Amino acid sequence: MAKKKTTSASAPAIQLPPAEARYGEELELLGEIDAAPRPPGWRLSPQAVVDFICGTDGEKIGPARSRARAIEQKFVGPRQVIQRCVVTLAGERGLLLVGEPGTAKSMLGELLAVAISGTSSLAIQGTAGTTEDQIRYGWNYAMLLDRGPQPEALVPSPVMQAMRRGAIVRFEEVTRCLPEVQDGLISILSERRMIIPELAGEHGSVFAAPGFSMIATANLRDRGVSEMSAALKRRFNFETIAPISDAAREVRLVASRATAMLSGGEKPAAVDESLVELLVTVFRDLRSGRSEEGWQVQQPSTVMSTAEAVAVTASIMREAAFFPSGFDPVSRLPGHLLGVVMKDDPKDRERLLNYWDGAIKRRAENGGALWRHLQDMRSVIEG
Repeated sequence: MAKKKTTSASAPAIQLPPAEARYGEELELLGEIDAAPRPPGWRLSPQAVVDFICGTDGEKIGPARSRARAIEQKFVGPRQVIQRCVVTLAGERGLLLVGEPGTAKSMLGELLAVAISGTSSLAIQGTAGTTEDQIRYGWNYAMLLDRGPQPEALVPSPVMQAMRRGAIVRFEEVTRCLPEVQDGLISILSERRMIIPELAGEHGSVFAAPGFSMIATANLRDRGVSEMSAALKRRFNFETIAPISDAAREVRLVASRATAMLSGGEKPAAVDESLVELLVTVFRDLRSGRSEEGWQVQQPSTVMSTAEAVAVTASIMREAAFFPSGFDPVSRLPGHLLGVVMKDDPKDRERLLNYWDGAIKRRAENGGALWRHLQDMRSVIEG
């Protein structure tokens, strides 16, 4: 009889541990062997930060053979992109990661923050309801009414905490904030100082300690975004994070991430490799508007991101684990695909049917067994 999992009261189970918990052993190892110069306030040298994110290509590193290990690749993309990001932050300049949704901008920001500052918890989630107080500071109003404006009544924002500690602060979806809220960042990023008018003397200003900087992200294709002012744009170096260019690497990434998502379940399911190849090919066709063979494809209004491909793969294989009798993963793909595509524009169903009658049908006619099977599932798309 299998033992039931137990969880101690001191270490409750959580769905997604932060990067400092997931990669704690790697960060400790890199910190131990990293002898290169480090910018003020940094936990690792720039080279070690890049190795942490990009991996060591299977090469084992460590102070002793018994502890040597290879650092895994965590972000799929050109190493030069990560190097430019690191150089920007080493110069204590703001870094803005831009691109389509699902290109791992947030994950990259989290990895950079934890490698540089040791924590990824200093973060703001930008929304239309984000206020300037959430960027600067707030007050404990009970203490404020009782004693008046005192330093102990101040409630520091993640930005203020990062300034005091000399750490990286993350600002997710900065363009979802109203322009007047965004512009509250201008003086902070240029003067490296936050003024508190309510407090006098030495408590009236917070100065950024060495190592402070900001990593912001922006999905420029999303609805509801606010244009950044020219003044704020000048405070950031922009880095565009593009979708994964190599199909084989995207297949491996989707398979590994889906496996990781399933590994925490009571009944893990194996990822079907043929399903992943099929699914990634479909996503890449619809994302780019052109098939691998060069055929034109009508693009849906939805961004067909790698993150969505991971979620669909995990959902299908989770269904296989829960309902294994006679399960056929390919037959589940059209329904999940429709759920991804049909989010905004009703005409996306027609575009998807056009893809079925174009690229999928031609591949089926060329002898692909899985493509023939997928072609037979067209009625699911019709609804």
